[in-house]
Amino acid sequence: MNSKPVMPITATHIAYFHTCQRKLWLFHHGIRMEHNSEIVAEGKLIGESSYQDRATKYTELEIDGVKIDHYDPKNKIIHEVKKSNKVEQAHIAQVKYYLYVLHKNGIQGASAIIEYPKSRQRQTVEWENGDENTIHQWLREIDVLLNSALCPTLLNKPICKKCSYHDFCYINEPL
Repeated sequence: MNSKPVMPITATHIAYFHTCQRKLWLFHHGIRMEHNSEIVAEGKLIGESSYQDRATKYTELEIDGVKIDHYDPKNKIIHEVKKSNKVEQAHIAQVKYYLYVLHKNGIQGASAIIEYPKSRQRQTVEWENGDENTIHQWLREIDVLLNSALCPTLLNKPICKKCSYHDFCYINEPL
């Protein structure tokens, strides 16, 4: 009997699912490009330098294979910092997944704040009726995608130019 190890679905999987399914498939299959990306490094720097006291104020929480960097347990608020709101739907999906994991583990009434320090914007995300069904649908679709032997096709959208996988995806494409 051939049984492959099951990799837990993380918030990164959810964000990539909403950004680019090719990126998700590559990431899941061990092709990681984030470490080579200046844009990813800039995003990490923004996250670390924008709210320097955050690490002392909030808790890092790991639960069900998901890591939430900044959680305020007293007020049940997840604080998520992003470089830009260009892929805001993916950010919202990511924190909805965090809320799902908390909800599934008995932490009711949690919410999230996505902060974009460069543009001085904030987005509040609440757990809503129907979110659990929506996330279960995402998980089913992700399972099908990740178990496919074929890598999804190239998106070829403007967002691709700033993606950490750009060089990998466009290696054989004419300039």
